[in-house]
Amino acid sequence: MNNVQVTSTLWTSHPDGEVTLRQSKHGPGHEAPMTIHEFFQQSVGRFGAHPALASKDNKNWAFLNFSQYYQACRRAARAFVKLGLQRFHGVGILGFNSAEWHIAAIASILAGGLCVGIYATNSAEACQYVINHAKVNILLVENDQQLRKILSISQSKLRTLKAIVQYKPPIKETNNNIYSWEDFMELGDSIPDSQLERIIESQKANQCAVLIYTSGTMGDPKGVMLSHDNITWMAGAAAKDAGMINMQGRRETVVSYLPLSHIAAQMMDIWIPIKIGGLTYFAQPDALKGTLVYTLQEVKPTVFFGVPRIWEKMQERIKESGARSSNLKKKVFSWARTIGLRVNTKKMMGKQDTPVNYRMAKALVFSKVKKVLGLDHCHYFISGAAPLAEDTTQFFLSLDIPIGQMYGMSESSGPHTISNANMYRILSCGKVLNGCKILLIHQDKDGIGEVCLWGRNIFMGYLEREDMTMEAIDEEGWLHSGDLGRMDNLGFLYITGRIKELIITAGGENVPPIPIETLVKEKIPIISNAILVGDKAKFLSMLLTLKCEIDQMNGEPLDKLTLETIKFCRGLGSQASTVTEIVRLRDPLVYAAIQQGIDAVNQEATSNAQKIRKWAILEKDFSIQGGELGSATKVKRHFINQKYKKQIDSFYY
Repeated sequence: MNNVQVTSTLWTSHPDGEVTLRQSKHGPGHEAPMTIHEFFQQSVGRFGAHPALASKDNKNWAFLNFSQYYQACRRAARAFVKLGLQRFHGVGILGFNSAEWHIAAIASILAGGLCVGIYATNSAEACQYVINHAKVNILLVENDQQLRKILSISQSKLRTLKAIVQYKPPIKETNNNIYSWEDFMELGDSIPDSQLERIIESQKANQCAVLIYTSGTMGDPKGVMLSHDNITWMAGAAAKDAGMINMQGRRETVVSYLPLSHIAAQMMDIWIPIKIGGLTYFAQPDALKGTLVYTLQEVKPTVFFGVPRIWEKMQERIKESGARSSNLKKKVFSWARTIGLRVNTKKMMGKQDTPVNYRMAKALVFSKVKKVLGLDHCHYFISGAAPLAEDTTQFFLSLDIPIGQMYGMSESSGPHTISNANMYRILSCGKVLNGCKILLIHQDKDGIGEVCLWGRNIFMGYLEREDMTMEAIDEEGWLHSGDLGRMDNLGFLYITGRIKELIITAGGENVPPIPIETLVKEKIPIISNAILVGDKAKFLSMLLTLKCEIDQMNGEPLDKLTLETIKFCRGLGSQASTVTEIVRLRDPLVYAAIQQGIDAVNQEATSNAQKIRKWAILEKDFSIQGGELGSATKVKRHFINQKYKKQIDSFYY
């Protein structure tokens, strides 16, 4: 075991800094710290011959077992040493999830560098910022498209970059410093294993291993420094609390498709599977454009993590399929949902009840729905990154799919609270991880306060940003999340909004936007996105987008409305089938229905200042390409306020 040098500080902003580990004296949180190498070695000792990674080559899956995976990581680490990777300098990875992404991530750490995921959707300028800020020595790019993006940057502006590795063929460049994956791996063969071993032995659990860049809705993104201990401790704690450490020998299977530059996906796809001997299948690069469901049907994961947009898309798919069913099937579906909701609500309250009609509903409906989604082997359904709407949660709960929510941030190495089958409440993010703590400060009369976090999972600091680190971590070491939340008497956490997202009206009223936006989407089922505006204004207004079809090739929203939306319009007597028809002609029937929904929301407002006075439908739904959504489909409010400034101004002038 490497000695952990105890330092007097809980944070640092230097890449080579060391921090005091937040170890408990006993109980959860007291576990012996370990480096990522020790963590992986332990896993190889336990699961060596078990399959670890599965990649699809044409029609067949190719597998790497844990021993092969570990050896590939060591070989790639030696290649990084050969290419001149300096201690605590970055290895950037730009592209879609793959075995190469995982191998490069771990190898960069074994070789003494820092793993730096870069969002595949980043512009050249955004990539340039991260490469320079993290002092990236070696950059891995997925394909020619990503390579061209990097080569469009003047090489003199990439001060620390020594080499580029393209991990998917073909490769058209003949530049000396650009390598194919095969050529890169061969480089490692000329470095003796003893040289790599010396680097590995010099590593400590309280040093930085991973950099996670926050999406940076305002200003440049911040580099969140995560230590070996943050990663290795969190993988064990999260797996245990999620019920993924199985004593009966069940092998967990996950599908990797969300951006690995996010800590949630990285924890779920790389670190937890190493801890528990799980198998990670890689989805196709166009997973989010429609092929994910085919991978799920083929692979049948036992655990599935989705961001709210994924669950909403699945919900729309089930509803559209139902709309095309016969009346008898519709009745059976509705009957089954009523039973499913009743049984699962009782289960949630700790009452086990499996009546005969529940077993019938399972056979006739629930099992079939799960099979269509590819979730028929799944025992753990989880959502994160943003709040999941109550309508979506209830919908899936009624189909025997209890989606647990987790809460956390990059700065807490992933989930700080977690839900599972035994810790479940609708709209709650579950309970605090064993070994971690939560404090609510400045609570109002309803018990809502700022959520502050403590535990072995709290980050080291922001890279080269001492000012921001000191702003986030107080003198006692608590991480201030900027999120508002409350806890019930059973210890379930509910997130109610963000401090910075609070809209402060001209009259000085503080309005949390999320509850109002959620209610609008519930009352008006054709609304895809609802954004409340009105900061420093006399009244509140709202930007709305309609549910429409998505282009399967590029993920862009189309003008064509979804089947469900068209059906809603027909029910009103409107013949509209595109967004344009509704917006340009200001379809009176649809506009009247939306106003009716807004009126219903306003009836539930806690004060006049919280009522929506004006609204407008935008001509296109939000998307990652449009810039309104981050890579985990989180709404970027600051960007939306800038992009639609003209529409917002029209409410007030």
